Amino acid sequence: MDILLITIFVLSYAAIAFEHPISINKSAPALIGAGLLWTIYALTGEHVEEQLNETISGTAQIIFFLMGAMTIVEVIDAHDGFDVITEKIKTKKMTTLLWLVSFVTFFLSAILDNLTTTIVMISVVRKLLGRREDKLFFAGIIVIAANAGGAWSPLGDVTTTMLWIGGQITAIAIIKGLFIPSLVNMVLPLLVVSYMFKGKQITGPNNSLQHTEKYATNQFEKSFIFFSGIAALCSVPIFKTLTHLPPFMGILFALGVIWLLSELIHRNKDDEDKQHLSLASALQRIDMASLVFFIGILLAVAVLEHAHILTALAQWLDKSIGNQAIIVTLFGMASAIVDNVPLVAASMGMYPIAQFPADSFIWEFLAYAAGTGGSMLIIGSAAGVAAMGLEKIEFFWYLRKISLLAFIGYIGGAATYIMLGQLLMHLQ
Repeated sequence: MDILLITIFVLSYAAIAFEHPISINKSAPALIGAGLLWTIYALTGEHVEEQLNETISGTAQIIFFLMGAMTIVEVIDAHDGFDVITEKIKTKKMTTLLWLVSFVTFFLSAILDNLTTTIVMISVVRKLLGRREDKLFFAGIIVIAANAGGAWSPLGDVTTTMLWIGGQITAIAIIKGLFIPSLVNMVLPLLVVSYMFKGKQITGPNNSLQHTEKYATNQFEKSFIFFSGIAALCSVPIFKTLTHLPPFMGILFALGVIWLLSELIHRNKDDEDKQHLSLASALQRIDMASLVFFIGILLAVAVLEHAHILTALAQWLDKSIGNQAIIVTLFGMASAIVDNVPLVAASMGMYPIAQFPADSFIWEFLAYAAGTGGSMLIIGSAAGVAAMGLEKIEFFWYLRKISLLAFIGYIGGAATYIMLGQLLMHLQ
């Protein structure tokens, strides 16, 4: 059965990767693959209904969160709220803008999370750049920066949060241990791209493509919705910490508050004038095809987890290689192909906390590898999938232009973490 499941997953993955050459939307093979995998697993496995319910619960939480975040960002965009940021950026140099966007993404990702930050920053970049190729490059670098920023914060990436909640890492230790390696992970690709963009000037967007005067908002409305939206997004980690409820509850609560505020500031306008600015209209504009793709890929990967294929792979690596640093590095690279959540879950099951206590090398390095390794492929992380949907990035374009940059950053950050660890051991 395992061979059949792996074969179907590989074929589905290939169809997703070849989306543009075969002219079939990636959502179709993702859903078909998920359907076939669960059907075969149901015919041969036990407790399948219980496992499917568990998977649906986890998948729905991610989809609700993504839907809420995308809608809030869409509302800010409808009000031209991102002009609050873009009006302050006066540079005409591509390299200066690249570094500015990357560092904002890096630190914002640690406060929010890599998924929400990617959505916000790509929306900002759309307001600054006109050429599609430039926007795609920036989107790729944003994915790398968002994943790097999320790795060193307990709230920045779902896998880091899993390890934090599970007791494998502590907040202060993970920040101290991974901040510099994560920074290296982002800076190395930046240096390469900066050389490529040397001397290049920014080409702004065509103003005629902006909102027509019919939908124009005044400065108060722009600023109010922008700051309210960003505050709502920033409140989600706080909400999670205080209530211990999953993040999707926080984002839906925040969405309700933004909906109310939006209705209040436009209550005296005609229905025709405020229709485009409403939350109902924003919900219609979010990319549902990408959300459906996300559902399919998460359901498909879950079968490999429930069938213990990922666990078996982890155990085989442990026996064959033995070296923890190499194993975790390979786990990170594998997370570019397979979702990092089940890989981390399998690792947490493989290495008991009694044997490997909190803040051990394996847990900190796993947080780095799982958090940043997904940058090497566009569908290797939630941030990448979001960018793929928002900017319609082709799988092979990302593979050609961004994957090597992400790999350089990943290896550089991993080497930095290992060397810093050895240095600290010598000093003690």
